[in-house]
Amino acid sequence: MIFRKLVLAAAFLAFAVVVFGAFVRLSDAGLGCPDWPGCYGHVAVPLGAEARGLAQLKFPDKPFDDAKAWIEMIHRYLAGVLGLLVFAIAAYAWRKRAVLQQSPALPLFLTGLVVLQALLGMWTVTLLLKPAVVSLHLLGGMATLALLCWLTLLQYATPLSVNNGNRGKLRFWCWFGLLLLALQIALGGWVSANYAALACSGFPLCNGSWVPEMDFAQGFHFLRQLGMTAEGEPLSNPPLNAIHWTHRLGALIVFCYLTLLAIAVVRIQGLQKYGVLLLVVLCVQVILGIENVLLSLPLALAVAHNAAAALLLIAMVVLNFKINQIRE
Repeated sequence: MIFRKLVLAAAFLAFAVVVFGAFVRLSDAGLGCPDWPGCYGHVAVPLGAEARGLAQLKFPDKPFDDAKAWIEMIHRYLAGVLGLLVFAIAAYAWRKRAVLQQSPALPLFLTGLVVLQALLGMWTVTLLLKPAVVSLHLLGGMATLALLCWLTLLQYATPLSVNNGNRGKLRFWCWFGLLLLALQIALGGWVSANYAALACSGFPLCNGSWVPEMDFAQGFHFLRQLGMTAEGEPLSNPPLNAIHWTHRLGALIVFCYLTLLAIAVVRIQGLQKYGVLLLVVLCVQVILGIENVLLSLPLALAVAHNAAAALLLIAMVVLNFKINQIRE
C-alpha cells in the first residue's frame, strides 16, 4: 500500500534529518548560510568564484565557508523533502480516510508540526542561534520522529496477547518513562545549544568536584542570546557548569528508571525483546555520553550520542505502542 510506504519512508527520513541536524550543530555549521531559505542570496550554495564574490558582497560580515554552507543546505534539503512527504501523507490520509479506516488527525497534526519546524529553522538562522530557539527546533525534530514512528507502527499493528494483569500500571510506568526521556532530551538540547558539553571535565566528577560552582539562574534563563547572560554580559563558567551538571544528573535518573523498567518488561512473556532493545540502546547511550566527556567531544562520537538519543526515543515509542496493544 502506498500509504504504508510513504509513512515508513518519512520515518526513516525523519531519523536522518535529526541526526544530520546534530551534525550541523556540532560542526558549527548552523550559520553556514546567513540567510533563509536560500544561501547568501542564492537558491543553492553559490558556485564559482564570481558567484561567491557577489555573495560575500551581500554579506560582508559573514565570511563564506564552502563546507559549512553545503552542510547547512543539505540539512535544509533533507528537511524540505521530509516536509513534502508529511504533506503527501496528510493529503492521502484525508482523501482515503474511509479506505484506510484511520483517523487523519495524526497526519494533519504532523503537517502543523512540520510548518512550525520550518519556522523554528528560519528563526534559528535569523535570531543567530538563540539557545531557546535551537532547543525548541531539536525538540520539534524529535517529536516529529516519534509521531512518525507511531504512525508507522499503526500501519503494521497486530493484536498482542500478553498474560499480564497489571496492564494499567505498566502503561503508566512506560508513559512516565517516555516523559522522563523527553525531559532529558530537552536538557541535552540545552547543553548543545549553549555549547556546554565540555563545561565539566572529567567523569564522574565535574571539574574535580561532585558539586562544582554553578549558576542556575543564568544557565537556565531562556530569553537570552547565545553565550550571553540576560543582561548581555558574556556567559561565565558557573552557568555552563549548571547546564552540564543538570544533564548528568538527569542522565543518572533516566538510566536508573529505564533500567528498572526494561528489567520489568523483560520478565513479561511476549515483551522480552522490547525490554532487551531498550536496555541495549540505553547502555550504548550512556557509554557514548561518558566517552564524549573523556575524549573531549570528538565530532563522530558527539553525533553518535545524538543518534543514540533518537534511537532510545524510538525504542520507548515502540514499547509504549506495544503496551497499548495488549489485550486484557
